[in-house]
Amino acid sequence: MLYLKPANFEDIEKEHRFVAEAPADENGFINDFSGISFEMFKSVVLPRMICWSQGKFLPKDFVPETFYFLWSDEGQEDRAFHQIVGEFRLRHYLVPSLENGSGHVGQFIKKEYRGRGYCSEGLRLLIEEARKIIPENELYLHCNLDNPASLRVMLKNGGVIHHKEESGFYVRIKLR
Repeated sequence: MLYLKPANFEDIEKEHRFVAEAPADENGFINDFSGISFEMFKSVVLPRMICWSQGKFLPKDFVPETFYFLWSDEGQEDRAFHQIVGEFRLRHYLVPSLENGSGHVGQFIKKEYRGRGYCSEGLRLLIEEARKIIPENELYLHCNLDNPASLRVMLKNGGVIHHKEESGFYVRIKLR
């Protein structure tokens, strides 16, 4: 079973390992914390993730954003064996610069878990969260032209290509 869980201190060791091991840029998913030490993650990054989800201490021109980790129990009832397989980010609303940029959603699945439907299920779960948070009637998403797998995930979850530019596909998913 897969489930989403917001960034939190309870799971700090596994969250740190996932974030530190993720590449800095993978198909347009930017990870500013690739290679970060545990101490920096604990003292700076994780508190920042949690504050940003609450709309606190946001840098200029940023909007509240919740960092979710996609967990898999892979048949293990003992939570100690649950693994993080992906990360999803949900911006709570958009400003004009985000409507024609990265949009509401960022998604990343660790390479060894790709091709198993995890991203499709993770986005489905994120859409359920978005319905509780997002004031707009639809999600704005973007993916690079050279990332057909991400586009398929968006379309599988009800996405419609709004338009295409040199930077990629712009997709909309109805929330209401």
